[in-house]
Amino acid sequence: MTVDPRSAISRRVSAIAPSATLAVDAKAKALIAAGEPVVGFGAGEPDFPTPAHIVDAAVVAAADPATHRYSPAAGLPALRSAVAAVTLRGGAEVDPSQVVITNGGKHAIYNAMAVLLNDGDEVLLPAPYWTTYPEPIRLAGGVPVVLPTDVAAGFKVTVEQLEAARTPATKALVFVSPSNPTGVVYTRAETEAIGRWALEHGIWVITDEIYEHLVFGDHVFTSMPVVVPELAEQCIIVNGVAKTYAMTGWRVGWIVAPGPLAAAATNLQSHQTSNVCNVAQRAALAALEGGLGDVERMREAFERRGRRMHEMLAAIDGVTCLEPQGAFYCFPDVRAHLGRTIAGRSVTTTAELADVALDEAKVAVVPGEAFDAPGYLRLSFALGDDDIVEGVSRLGALLSGS
Repeated sequence: MTVDPRSAISRRVSAIAPSATLAVDAKAKALIAAGEPVVGFGAGEPDFPTPAHIVDAAVVAAADPATHRYSPAAGLPALRSAVAAVTLRGGAEVDPSQVVITNGGKHAIYNAMAVLLNDGDEVLLPAPYWTTYPEPIRLAGGVPVVLPTDVAAGFKVTVEQLEAARTPATKALVFVSPSNPTGVVYTRAETEAIGRWALEHGIWVITDEIYEHLVFGDHVFTSMPVVVPELAEQCIIVNGVAKTYAMTGWRVGWIVAPGPLAAAATNLQSHQTSNVCNVAQRAALAALEGGLGDVERMREAFERRGRRMHEMLAAIDGVTCLEPQGAFYCFPDVRAHLGRTIAGRSVTTTAELADVALDEAKVAVVPGEAFDAPGYLRLSFALGDDDIVEGVSRLGALLSGS
């Protein structure tokens, strides 16, 4: 009997949505390779090279026979200690035994969900959200409960919304600040209020702090377990070197969790992947121990670029855009341009608008549908100033019909 290979794929894996951000980036890169003058606002990664001292540490590590062998599944002891130290500098006291080094931030989120959730557990997920979050929740048997926000609300969820969504099945909340895709940063008071609510109701918080060093203007990053210390025993911090140190390809992230969960994540990872690449771990160690001088230079560039992109987007008729407060994204509201004919094509959704922008203007953007926020677009400003001006100018011309 002939078997259709497609029928053999498990229901859980079949239900996973492909990464929209990676799909847009792949399509844009394919067009660039074919000679098209595409400006890519799709990928969420710094355009800077990894700082030289980090690369140098990796070169030394690659030649060291100690890195050629298996190492502890939870990570190199020196790196776990360094993560504990930088977490302490941020105000949260943790022991290295609470740190598990993972293969990037996505793996950290997957492990956090896998060790925390049982079938039917509900996870509160404010939207717009990074496109990956719902998938590890579902893979762990959990149920994402989406809480919509919009530009009028500053893309921030309120305690009142959280309380209205809470049920006996609510197990956890995903909290992200600075936010991908909106660039929004919660204030200390807002963060504390949400943390106090979670503490009161025994709800776990998975707080993604990957953009902690990328904040702009008067905005300040606040770590929830720092302002609500009592929450530490029901909180998992997700972080990594990718965004801060321009190390997306090195694939080093981590979770910081209460001891029993860290031990469970280590056990899980021992069967998933064993250790993270030792050379990449040694590079990450150099990053954490090397200070934030390079990081500050990149942050300043991102802040300048974000202001410029925001100014240009806000100047387009029918576009509303908050000025980015952190991360490296603008998230303009383009609903006024839906239901129109643009470049000879009927556009009713932002997914269709993104297709038209890429095909006609050679501008790659991610549609809001990828973040459960139809009517918006995400544009990364992690690219050169000239490309930002050129790309947003093309998008403005497309929307204005000029």
